[in-house]
Amino acid sequence: MSIVGRFAPTPSGPLHLGNILCAMLAWLSAKSQGGQILLRIEDVDVPRCPETNTKACLEALDWLGFTWDGPIIYQKNRTVFYEKALGRLKSQGLVYPCFCTRAELHPELAPNLGDTQAVYPGTCRNLTPEQIAEKSLLRTPALRLKVPDRDVTFTDGLQGTLTENLARDCGDFVLRRSDGLFGYQLACVADDIASGVTEVVRGRDILTATPRQIYLYECLGETPPAYVHIPLLTDSQGRRLAKRDRDLGIQALSKRFTPDDILGALAYACHLIHRIEPMTLDELIPGFDWQRIPRDEIRLPEYLT
Repeated sequence: MSIVGRFAPTPSGPLHLGNILCAMLAWLSAKSQGGQILLRIEDVDVPRCPETNTKACLEALDWLGFTWDGPIIYQKNRTVFYEKALGRLKSQGLVYPCFCTRAELHPELAPNLGDTQAVYPGTCRNLTPEQIAEKSLLRTPALRLKVPDRDVTFTDGLQGTLTENLARDCGDFVLRRSDGLFGYQLACVADDIASGVTEVVRGRDILTATPRQIYLYECLGETPPAYVHIPLLTDSQGRRLAKRDRDLGIQALSKRFTPDDILGALAYACHLIHRIEPMTLDELIPGFDWQRIPRDEIRLPEYLT
């Protein structure tokens, strides 16, 4: 089977080294298998993703030497496509309107494995047509996907075999928000299907989204890709990186280092090379091996911090 990977950043802020690490590993994994690697800009949440951020993201990736197989995909341009996927789910009776506000839900929500995720209690799942019509006069609903009380088991390329119960651990999740914007889960899966993606490399912070996405693949009659969730990158002191860390953003680092300096340091942090030295992406292909990548934490050398 031909490998098709992808890197799919959300331009809600400047790229930091954690994003670049994910791009590098996704790119190397695909290329080391003789496959293709695509770039998708996940800007479906348009208010949070201004054009200036997208432009800076593309410039940073180009500066670092990334090349892509095929045109860049912009989610903000694919609303009609997501509507079609939503229609397929509606035709199966899997979608229902939800009128709950964030403020109303907050005290009821039970935490799950994600940092910012919670299990929806099913408040609007069994509303009658009359109740839906009445509530629609006051508020535009979000649309949620019904999930069954069923375990989903999958084997991750780095994290091993994991099992989650869709109802207990994930819950009915949003496909389209009340403001009309499509949710991450549907947009991500629909685009991966359309692009023929066979391998998804992303951060471990998105690990709990995987059972939902596997279920969406099932509902849409498609086979899910292989998943590899990499550890989050930390600074030399073990502190998690975030987009607010401007000193570790590409714009700041480009004033002190060359692209090859940055890639070499990241490769060293991943145990792909034995000493810090400048490396290009192409030079890293022959030595790439998922068995070398740490499972728990990837810590930046002080060289970059």
